[in-house]
Amino acid sequence: MTATARPTPSSFDELVDTALPGLTPAEQRMARFFVEQKEAVLLASAAQIAAEAGTSDATVVRTARSLGFESLSHLRETLLSHLTGSTPGGRLRRTLEETGDDAGAALRHVLTTHREALEVLAAPEVQECFGRVVDALFSARRRYVFGIGPSGSLAEYAALQFNRIGLATGVLSATGIGLADQLLDVGAGDAILMIAYAPIYREVAVTLDVADQGRVPVLLVSDSLGPFVHGRVAEVLPVPRGRAGHLSMHAGTLVLIEAMIIALAARDRDAALASLEMLGAQRGKIDKLWLKRGAKKTP
Repeated sequence: MTATARPTPSSFDELVDTALPGLTPAEQRMARFFVEQKEAVLLASAAQIAAEAGTSDATVVRTARSLGFESLSHLRETLLSHLTGSTPGGRLRRTLEETGDDAGAALRHVLTTHREALEVLAAPEVQECFGRVVDALFSARRRYVFGIGPSGSLAEYAALQFNRIGLATGVLSATGIGLADQLLDVGAGDAILMIAYAPIYREVAVTLDVADQGRVPVLLVSDSLGPFVHGRVAEVLPVPRGRAGHLSMHAGTLVLIEAMIIALAARDRDAALASLEMLGAQRGKIDKLWLKRGAKKTP
């Protein structure tokens, strides 16, 4: 394997396993670190990785090259690609190759994908975990829902509905430094419902740090991030987003959120109904014709 060849094994771990016999003992230890500490490899500098692994940054870079990568950055790109199932464009291309140009085939593909997700949600162990998540959200002083990108829209929807049934809820959906403002009020007694996927990007890492500092339980909804945050989250709800390597789909997560709305409302029916009555009253003050349009219907 040359230094300029782009490795293309079926997984990053397999790439390392194949290359191990040809590495020096120091490189073998570093290569195993790449496999066991993927979060650090993706987020830290060469010097930080070296410090954590107990070696030199030269060994970090040399091991990356011995594995067939042009640089540590190239190794990170490949690791990220294996974790996320390639680029969004690549996932869409693979999905289109399966469905073709037929609209009916597209519909069947999506229906099958969502049936598979619902089967996972129906598993007894997932339902037990769901119950614990609902208990944690209901008993919290305040809830926060984390989500970025498409998951941000789901986070905003969940927060809106939780607030409507009388459960104070904030959204953690900003990217970059804007997230810092949203994290200011997170503290003891709160709970974070996190919708996020591998790898651990900066916003996830910082949110987990804030949760650790404030002893705030994190309730994770993810089909891929769980192994990378083991010990840092209280619960993991493994909601599939579709088939590996195909276009990501979020209907399963939406179903889960709507089940949470009902389950949380059931924890205190009187408070939930009173909150919705207040919502209807406020709507009526804003628009006198609201009641004629069905303000008494549930949201």
